Amino acid sequence: MMAFSIAEMILLGLLVDWLFRKLRMQGLLGMLLLGVLFGPHVLDLMEPSLLEASADLRMIALIVILLRGGFELSQEVLNRVGFQALLLSFIPGIMEGSTIALLGPHFLPLTHLESAMLGFIIAAVSPAVVVPMMIRFIERRMGTKKGIPTMVMARAC
Repeated sequence: MMAFSIAEMILLGLLVDWLFRKLRMQGLLGMLLLGVLFGPHVLDLMEPSLLEASADLRMIALIVILLRGGFELSQEVLNRVGFQALLLSFIPGIMEGSTIALLGPHFLPLTHLESAMLGFIIAAVSPAVVVPMMIRFIERRMGTKKGIPTMVMARAC
């Protein structure tokens, strides 16, 4: 039964992705909305066993995204833009995490420690959004002369 639920979510996700792309919106947004809508807090249409395995499925998805991004990296471009890629690999993450850590207690009912954890978790999850976009940029040859997608993907991976 769980295999059927997974197949159902994949097919619905692909359909929603296609629909959102036709509307000139990010397909990922549609998939996220589908997950929220079908999740336990709205319509509760997901199989309970699928919800139990969701942590493992999320980890697998992140591994696939990072592997795909790693395979798209060009060693030649990384050598050419090495120092910028190095700076881009840690400065944005530190800035994201620090900003949320500082501002979190003012806007959310969180302590500074909880805000710091939230900030660095958000910084760590950003590759799920960045990597597919940079792969599309590489395929379209957008910014590839200066190695911009490769630098951003190096930071994300």
